[in-house]
Amino acid sequence: MAAVRFVNPRVFYSVTSSHTILLSHIAWYRGSQPLFRRTFASGSSPEDFKEKRITHDEAELESQKAASKASTASSSSSASIQSSTSFKSSESFNQSLPSGWEDDPDWSITKFTQLPHKEFGYNQHMKINEEFKESLRQMLWQFRAPIRYAFAYGSGVFSQSGSSGPTPSSLTPHPHAPEAITKWQTGGGKVIDFIFGVSHTQHWHSLNIQQYPEHYSFLRHMGSGVVSRVQDNWGAGVYFNPYITINGTMIKYGVVNLDTLRRDLSTWDTLYLAGRLHKPVKILRDDPTVRLANQLNLISALRTALLMLGPRFTELELYTKIASISYMGDPRMEFRGEDPNKIRNIVTNQLPNFRQLYSPLVGELPNVEYKDVRCKSRDWLHDPRCDCGMEQDMDPIKRGNMVRRLPAAFRAKLYMEYRKKWQIPGADFARMMEESRDEDEKGFKKREGGDFDRRIAGEEEGVKDAVISSIQHTVKWPSWSQSIKGFATAGWSRGWKYVGEKRKKGKAIAQEKAKQAKGKKN
Repeated sequence: MAAVRFVNPRVFYSVTSSHTILLSHIAWYRGSQPLFRRTFASGSSPEDFKEKRITHDEAELESQKAASKASTASSSSSASIQSSTSFKSSESFNQSLPSGWEDDPDWSITKFTQLPHKEFGYNQHMKINEEFKESLRQMLWQFRAPIRYAFAYGSGVFSQSGSSGPTPSSLTPHPHAPEAITKWQTGGGKVIDFIFGVSHTQHWHSLNIQQYPEHYSFLRHMGSGVVSRVQDNWGAGVYFNPYITINGTMIKYGVVNLDTLRRDLSTWDTLYLAGRLHKPVKILRDDPTVRLANQLNLISALRTALLMLGPRFTELELYTKIASISYMGDPRMEFRGEDPNKIRNIVTNQLPNFRQLYSPLVGELPNVEYKDVRCKSRDWLHDPRCDCGMEQDMDPIKRGNMVRRLPAAFRAKLYMEYRKKWQIPGADFARMMEESRDEDEKGFKKREGGDFDRRIAGEEEGVKDAVISSIQHTVKWPSWSQSIKGFATAGWSRGWKYVGEKRKKGKAIAQEKAKQAKGKKN
């Protein structure tokens, strides 16, 4: 060990880890070892995975083209409607979708061509500056450990320029960021947040610890097995490494197992990552099963927001409800670690992106529609000044179907809220739960609302409160435990630094608001 200190660290890690990395990547690509074979669902092959890695850029390029085409088609169709102010967007998106794609999703798919529709999920791909996007992608290629799915998110990627307070420069100390990043972040440098989806947690951390030991806290000395157990068994299943410099840019990246990500997106067991994907993100590497799960996540967010709204509302109100879901019960909001106006700023500054995410899904639901003459304009989808009016049918049968189609783990919490409220006996409640299961010995069942769902939906004000309470119960514990876990994964110094800067930011925002209020009085 003493000799190691006299060796240049960069050279030492390069020499000592080269054989391990080489053998690991051979195992990953060749598929001759059991570890590799576990990566694929039935019917897939090493060649399929190789092709998937090579064609990440091509897949997103096709997504962007299709999204642009769908957007144009949607605008054209809206312009052609003259007899009514109601509008169902992206009709072409819905015409070829199988009717039961939500009830029995195929999680064994390995290619994008196996998705329910050739343009399925293209609404998830946001368009950003090409040079900035390339800078983000270049950061991914600095990691030797294989990343199957990745997205960048937050104020470092999408503008929240309506922030009501200053951003402390210490939060974003880019040492020497590429020009594309400094140009994109016109309001001042901001940390760029990433989520990496990986197939095998321990394998990934083993490779990454060898390449970047400085990214990890003291846990790296205990080995990748301990690191992976901390990731998978504590909090929401995400392992964050903050204050990391890649290509001269300060980033924070979280690592999550793909199974954990898909489960949260489809069942809402924690809403930790599902909530982040309710808002616009930049997907840098895509995966067909994650795209399928995220489409379920988005349409679930739309239904949940509708249950919290009345018969008439605006787009801005709808998207604000959706964006607020992941912040209900978040300790950062409770302890003023975030701007209290953050949700409003996110929506108002990204309104066209929210339209891209949700307008195709509005066209899928039979009980909601646009009711605004401005939707006839060809350019309304891209007009941030347009806040179109909307209406939903409050019929308990249709709203009961929405309750029944909520994600399974979240729906169970909502049912428990009403069991306590209506004091339903245990045996009766167990019988109702058995009837509402998504599948039985015969397979998946068509999810249509029963009497219990309709009774819930019939409480226009009561269901709103129950949904909010269920969201808080879903979000609170994973968010708290994930925050506590951050002290172990980031290390005490970086953990306290992160908390301190969040508190400092919140305090600066509160002082700025008080100053503005005082100025108005004078």
